[in-house]
Amino acid sequence: MRTVAVVGASLAGLSAARSLRKQGYGGRLVVVGDEFHRPYDRPPLSKEFLAGTVDEADLALEADGEDLQAEWLLGTRAAGLDRTARAVRLADGRDVRADGIVIATGAAARTLPGSGGLAGAHVLRTLDDARTLRSELARGGTLVVIGGGFVGAEVASTACALGLDVTVVEAAATPLAGPLGEAMGSVVSALHADHGVRLLCGVGVKGLSGETRVDAVLLEDGRSIPADIVVVGVGARPCVEWLEGSGVELENGVKCGADGRTSLAGVVAVGDCANWYDPRAGHHRRVEHWTGARERPDVAIAALLAGGAVEPGVPRPPYFWSDQYGVKIQFVGHAAGADSVTIEEGSADDRNVLAVYRRAGEPVAALGMNQPRLFTRWRKQLARPTT
Repeated sequence: MRTVAVVGASLAGLSAARSLRKQGYGGRLVVVGDEFHRPYDRPPLSKEFLAGTVDEADLALEADGEDLQAEWLLGTRAAGLDRTARAVRLADGRDVRADGIVIATGAAARTLPGSGGLAGAHVLRTLDDARTLRSELARGGTLVVIGGGFVGAEVASTACALGLDVTVVEAAATPLAGPLGEAMGSVVSALHADHGVRLLCGVGVKGLSGETRVDAVLLEDGRSIPADIVVVGVGARPCVEWLEGSGVELENGVKCGADGRTSLAGVVAVGDCANWYDPRAGHHRRVEHWTGARERPDVAIAALLAGGAVEPGVPRPPYFWSDQYGVKIQFVGHAAGADSVTIEEGSADDRNVLAVYRRAGEPVAALGMNQPRLFTRWRKQLARPTT
């Protein structure tokens, strides 16, 4: 290969570029990013950066002096993929011709219909989003977070520590029931009440009120929740619309094999936009977690450089973490499909637990709340290949 284009300049794209050089690729390397920023770390955006305890320099993912000998095309998004010409079409009219292509365009925050252009209404996905929200939170007031997932919970926790009056609205009966299951989702989400944050569950949002700036969140049951600031944290959608008609198979993102290869030769996908086949589960999964964006590009790049299938091995179970109200929350595996969950150590009342999820008696996932040492043991155990 003479040229490889990495489309996406966040963690997954940077990891792919590093892997190319690490695995011996010495040709032309082009990295395309729709933001003007160099690669930065996203997890702190809802926590330390929002709280003002770290600055933008602390978010940098590139090491001092690191030089991948890459051409960085930042501030322009991919608009299409021409499989015949082997070219990535950019929104500014340029084409990047490449023998190999890495799709790492990530995901974008879902928005609330009708909230566009209303001052005080925010999503949190990018550094620019976080900059704007941080300046608003610094002025104080009343915050309503729509969505009780991990990002929403982290924003609520940060805002609570900053002294804001915070309400979290969650459409589901139990926050975090999807990733954690109902039992442990209830335990983790109880952190809100522990710290004086109101949690309204089982009710949807009808819309926002306000002429030029938001002043309330309107619920489907008729209630109105006053708000100076609103953060919409209702998940993310994979950024793959630019691939429509390209021949790359799309299904909840970019559909890939266990080694990241797509339906087009010479094209692989990594990160939040990639729906990889999981041999452990026997079906495809799209996992939006930091560890996957960092680790999986090694396998995908090996397949890209080999020009065909490689043995990917059994992937480690997905791992993610969250920091809320001073509690370190860690999770590994998949709660879906587990038929039992037991607290092996600690107490749910103390928000200090090590819980293990099992299916037919076999452990499939583990949750830790302020249990880093025991959790690490379980993470290692769950990573071992099963028969």
